[in-house]
Parts: sequence; C-alpha cells; structure tokens
Amino acid sequence: MSRGIDNSKLTETDIITKFILPAIKDSGWDDMTQIRQEVKLRDGKVVVRGRVAARKKVKSADIVLYHKPSMPLAVIEAKANKHEIGKGMQQGLDYARHQKA
Repeated sequence: MSRGIDNSKLTETDIITKFILPAIKDSGWDDMTQIRQEVKLRDGKVVVRGRVAARKKVKSADIVLYHKPSMPLAVIEAKANKHEIGKGMQQGLDYARHQKA
C-alpha cells in the first residue's frame, strides 16, 4: 500500500474496494457472474428468553467467488488494518463450511 495512505486508518470497506476487488478482477474473475459481496449465509440465530425473542446478527461473507452461479469456490473475509492478520481466519473458515451445501 502506498501513496501516503495511512494503512492503520483503512476500514474493512477500504481494504475490499481499494485492494481485494481490484486484485480479484485483475486475476480474471468476472465481476458480473463470479464475484458477490456481502453474501448472506444464513439467518441469525433466534435467542428466546422467557417471552422475549431476538434474532442475532445475520451471518454474511464479505466476498464469495463462484465457478458458476450455484457453485461457490472461495470465501474471502476482509478485516480493517487495525486487526491482527489471523483475526478473520476462523470466521472465514466457518463461512466456507456454510457454503458446502
């Protein structure tokens, strides 16, 4: 990363739009048919306490790459630069397991 950008200030969205998506597209992936962002993997779990129920946050992957529309190949989980490298690894692995239908 260059051109005077303070890397520690980059958000997850910055990382995706400025670096990850351009690299994927430059590698030959088709933006219209093979790349999807914020892919909903499953509804959030419903938690019931007495007479009150609440749904936890929906699980979604930052980017999923597809061979064909119904055949996911890879899950990409991005994190802001303020996080350690391994922070999203378990999350990405969990999301990849959800893609095995």
